[in-house]
Amino acid sequence: MCRHLGYIGPERTLHSLVYEGEHSLETQAYAPRMTQGNLLNADGFGVGWYQDGAPVRFRRAQPLWTDQSFREVAGAVRASCAVAAIRSATAGFPVDESCAQPFRAGRWLFSHNGIVEGYGGVEAKLRELAGDVAQSFGDGVSDARAPVDSAPLFALAVRHWRDGLPLGDGLAAAVTAITALAPGRYNLLASDGTSLAATTWGDSLFVREDADAVMIASEPLDGDPGWRQVPDRSLVTAGPGTGVRIDSL
Repeated sequence: MCRHLGYIGPERTLHSLVYEGEHSLETQAYAPRMTQGNLLNADGFGVGWYQDGAPVRFRRAQPLWTDQSFREVAGAVRASCAVAAIRSATAGFPVDESCAQPFRAGRWLFSHNGIVEGYGGVEAKLRELAGDVAQSFGDGVSDARAPVDSAPLFALAVRHWRDGLPLGDGLAAAVTAITALAPGRYNLLASDGTSLAATTWGDSLFVREDADAVMIASEPLDGDPGWRQVPDRSLVTAGPGTGVRIDSL
């Protein structure tokens, strides 16, 4: 059910992040190995990266493997921090670019791999917990108001970050809030341009730490033995000079 990845380290092309490896994110769009309840992740994709400290995004509602223009552009763009996601739309939600992740607010990028079960019954309460974040994102259509269950989770995380919580603590607080309301799968991933954080709650997650880089992904992108699985119900945080930390949720 959706797949995502985050990277922080020396600059590399978006092409290398998204398309390289025998189990690349592109391959996971049509042949995922560990996804639950679906065979394809073909309902859109998105990549976010940082330019001069600000997040930039490319999103589409089509399958990743069909966008040859992005494949070319990805080879010309380099980034030291990025978040990428492919989507399998939950029944009842539109296949629309506004639902493709990562979502963005301020310096933050966010992706949700999972589902809020019984979303219709808890949406109002979840949006109440998020407060007025969706109304304070500025002009245009806010990602926090996208017609998908991930949107209020994103708004809730942003509220915690704006209140001063660190990146990982904001994700953990969002998971604590939603799991008190509804069962589901809550694998969240976020970046602020200088660090990464992710949660596992009901779906797979792996991390690979090299000498100067960290990658977090729903599935290993290749056969490198450095990939290690993150236990379910965990919080992963990673940043330059701090390495990878895994804590129980």
